[in-house]
Amino acid sequence: MIIPKRWILYYLPIFLIALAFYKSSFWQGSLHGYRTYQFSLQDTGSFQWDTLPQQYPVSSFISLPSGRPKDLPRIQHEFSDIPDAQVEAKRIERLARVRANFEHAWNGYKTYAWAKDEAAPLSGASYNTFGGWAATLVDSLDSLWIMGFKDDFEMAVAEVAKLDFTTSVHEELNVFETTIRYIGGFLAAYDLSGNEILLCKAVELGNMMYVAFDTPNRMPITRWNWQEAYNGSAQEADDFVISAEVGSLLLEFTRLSQLTGDPKFFDAIQRITREFQKQQDQTKLPGMWPVIINPKYTVFTGGQDYGLGAMADSLYEYLPKEFMLLGGHHPEYQEMYEKVIARAKESLFFRPLNKDNLDILLSGTALIDEHGNVELDPQGQHLACFAGGMVAISARLFRTPSELLIAQKLVEGCIWAYTNTATNLMPETFHAIPCSSPGCEWNESLWAQAALARVGDKPFHGSAQSLIEQTRLTPGFADIPDRRYVLRPEAIEAIFMLYRVTGDEALREKAWGMFEAVEKHTRTDIAHAVVDDVTVLDAPKGDRMETFWTAETLKYYYLLYARSEVMSLDEWVFNTEAHPFRRPK
Repeated sequence: MIIPKRWILYYLPIFLIALAFYKSSFWQGSLHGYRTYQFSLQDTGSFQWDTLPQQYPVSSFISLPSGRPKDLPRIQHEFSDIPDAQVEAKRIERLARVRANFEHAWNGYKTYAWAKDEAAPLSGASYNTFGGWAATLVDSLDSLWIMGFKDDFEMAVAEVAKLDFTTSVHEELNVFETTIRYIGGFLAAYDLSGNEILLCKAVELGNMMYVAFDTPNRMPITRWNWQEAYNGSAQEADDFVISAEVGSLLLEFTRLSQLTGDPKFFDAIQRITREFQKQQDQTKLPGMWPVIINPKYTVFTGGQDYGLGAMADSLYEYLPKEFMLLGGHHPEYQEMYEKVIARAKESLFFRPLNKDNLDILLSGTALIDEHGNVELDPQGQHLACFAGGMVAISARLFRTPSELLIAQKLVEGCIWAYTNTATNLMPETFHAIPCSSPGCEWNESLWAQAALARVGDKPFHGSAQSLIEQTRLTPGFADIPDRRYVLRPEAIEAIFMLYRVTGDEALREKAWGMFEAVEKHTRTDIAHAVVDDVTVLDAPKGDRMETFWTAETLKYYYLLYARSEVMSLDEWVFNTEAHPFRRPK
């Protein structure tokens, strides 16, 4: 399928904001080192963010629900207390190997980038990418605790105590990233350890982020100049914003209110929820929200692109999770999720053509043209792989057992994408071919036609076979726009969630093949690195190890092979950075 030229008009603004997102949150500096100058407030060390007067104060706060949590359905499978001896021996061996890889990555960070945001796994440089507040350290706190590195945990907490949120290496902060990585990291580590330093730091930073909500309509500024706010400059939300960055603050701010008793944090996010709920049926794809929204004027209906992937993912992920964290007392989160999943089944999920005729699903993107027509862009995204886990948990939580099969097919779709490359690593993005017949039998000719169609306006004068060979396409992939593997967690996250829901041992076997490929192709002498091209066996690596590698990816691999009672899904809810918050009892 050739994407019509009219889509260029729709994709251009998305591309531009994605580029801005990429630059601000992925490469804020050169490969050889990040900016080292600091931006500070004049009264560093004495100022507290909660003392800053609000320009648009809230007169009446929305309170947390009172009373005991409702009796929600069990999510986690009832595992046997006496596992098979051979299975248990294999589990313990694999658990140790995952733990050793975490230790390798953590030691690389300790040696080369202690108290910085990230370690560079090839050069040994250190990067400050998220405020300069030791992002990898904070993001890894709960991983250290869960995996039993208690001495390192205590050393890291001592470093946390020194963090100063009146100074940063960045003039502009990403409120979403700061919230999920730092506040989420502090809260989860506190829930696990009870160390009061961690809760104090979560509150300090929460008070700082709360100032970003001080706008006329109480919608947050997602890329926030914190110094201007301190100096009393007038604030208002932006008019062109990634929907996930507005809608994915729920769990962290709710948990802050639960632990502190301060209603302002829950009030802040519940106001956002009410706007999303009010406009859910008014968008161009009713039931879902566009990738780009307008918080300045509180318009969440205008965009043309809808999906569960990049820039929208955690907006949807948080709906059932917030329902759990609130003990089932806010039914609007279930209602919103049910509308989302109904629309996703109709407009996003598709069965891809594949050589083994596997009955699997991928989640694509719905594009809405000027006439309101819906067209599927069958792009697979690693980021969208979380959906299988979301659907699995929700099938149990909301008593919709038929959707568990959908969850299984979505997870298997991402496993297929891993096995369908030379390295057994899934690329960041690729295009598949939606099945056009009920049987979905493999068709070599159809695959070749789809590959040629994806060339579009690019000059190419060879045959389909030569195109496939030159671009190293494997059967079922029509093109691969982004060939990197950047250490992402979403696929193993979904496998872990589905395994804990179903107890299907086959999932752990398939995941181990993925882990061996990840270990083989990403490990360096220092830590683990990005793979630049998953279609090449000896592809060069990129000098980057994002904090989610130790916060999420390795944690989910570890938990997959840990005993089932460790971080039970009936006791904990994971934020989008894999930070576990204790569910209320």
